[in-house]
Amino acid sequence: MALRHPIPPGTRDVLVDERRELRVIESALIECFEAHGFGEVQTPAIEYHEVLAAGDERGAPAAYRFFDEGGELLSLRTDMTVPIARLVGTRLAAAEPPFRLSYVGSAYRAVRPQRGQMREFVQAGVELIGPPGPGGTVEVATVLDAALDAVGLSRAVIGIGDARLYREVLTELGAGPELRDAALERLANHDLVGLEADLRGAELGAEDRETLVRLPALRGGPEILGEARMLGGAAVEGALARLTAVVEGLAERGVRDRVVVDLGMLRELGYYTGAILEVYDPALGHVLGGGGRYDDLTARFGRPLPAAGFALFVERLHIARTEAERVEAGVDGGAAR
Repeated sequence: MALRHPIPPGTRDVLVDERRELRVIESALIECFEAHGFGEVQTPAIEYHEVLAAGDERGAPAAYRFFDEGGELLSLRTDMTVPIARLVGTRLAAAEPPFRLSYVGSAYRAVRPQRGQMREFVQAGVELIGPPGPGGTVEVATVLDAALDAVGLSRAVIGIGDARLYREVLTELGAGPELRDAALERLANHDLVGLEADLRGAELGAEDRETLVRLPALRGGPEILGEARMLGGAAVEGALARLTAVVEGLAERGVRDRVVVDLGMLRELGYYTGAILEVYDPALGHVLGGGGRYDDLTARFGRPLPAAGFALFVERLHIARTEAERVEAGVDGGAAR
């Protein structure tokens, strides 16, 4: 029976039991972030649209926009990273870095609700602003590893890639703007089949086409960095140097076991400049979160500082945790028999 007063697709009501469970996850994350030196901040859900557009020219069109009573164009924030970059460039303009900031808050995107995509969702994460890579990236990934443990997701995997790798390889091999944009969109959507089809019809040499097909398919342990190096090229070598430093740094901190190198990874947000992260869990088809380096972003708000961070989707963590508990209960039951 249709509801008499429905809510918009991509939004949902949260009832008492689920809200209580979500609160437990949010509290565990904030406690973990604080234990690693990241203090919680809060920014408004509404920003001037020019702020979001300055931070991410690709993400800003996905924002819900509206005019206020004075005729100013406003937007609901589409993530938490751009507002915090604005915060560092304004409220913290006179403060000395580094800044270790964390948050839990809702964000909004004007997506067509399908396959679990939500228009309103809660993100929790950290932003480390000041320390450069690879050390800063290693610190952020270490906090991410601890956060996943804090919410009971021992099976979750952290993928590490490089935002510049495929873009620079396409340029190096002479791909035109149309092919480059199409290929990057395919990668952002994890569509390797579509990518290969696009490349098959492109005006490229056979060896170059093979490089572009093989590179994003490389995923696994540190040994794939050696396989990628065999493909050659300055763009590949530069990205591999950055990734090798991060992987070795994580190994020194004991975070090696859940890390997978993924050379086909590309984040949909446009401000990433180097190493990028994504979190996967076998219980879900979607990623649980992600992040990476955004060394140019705070400069757009008058405070040029290297930076890195990550955000986790709290509702997806809840689903993954529920599934993990169900699996563990089944294993325990089997053992008892």
